[in-house]
Amino acid sequence: MTAPESSEGPRVPLLRQREIEARIVGPLLQAVRDELGEEKTLQIARAVIAELARQSGAELARTFGEATLVTFARSLDRWSEGGALEIEMLEQSPQRLAFNVVRCRYAEMYRALGLADLGATLSCTRDFALVEGFNPEIELTRTQTIMQGATHCDFRFAGPGAAAEPAKGE
Repeated sequence: MTAPESSEGPRVPLLRQREIEARIVGPLLQAVRDELGEEKTLQIARAVIAELARQSGAELARTFGEATLVTFARSLDRWSEGGALEIEMLEQSPQRLAFNVVRCRYAEMYRALGLADLGATLSCTRDFALVEGFNPEIELTRTQTIMQGATHCDFRFAGPGAAAEPAKGE
């Protein structure tokens, strides 16, 4: 299942949406970085992107009408559509969701645009804030990303009352 359709018309695939954003925001951030320095620029960008992601998470919960881990798992199709992510599912239950992203076309897209240094800020930063906005009782643990050079991204979610731990078989 996927997230419900918006009443605003046809939906742009998320990978394409991120590319459009990156083509505008990437050069803007690079110019601001030249003026303010890297640390301050990335601090501001991360704060803005995190807030937007929290709002998206809250909207996702409203759209689905509930904010459970099972419901959140149903939204993975949106981020993966069109082959944007290749996911290896490790565990899926009402209390745990564990998977590895073994291919990330988002990372490939940022590299192709010459924005590899900003990819984690523009994309990966969103993950924790999105989950927080969706349901602050769901805990996300992630120790590595393809965007930052790892072989895979390790996403581990624990629902309310469940402690985050390695997925079964790890």
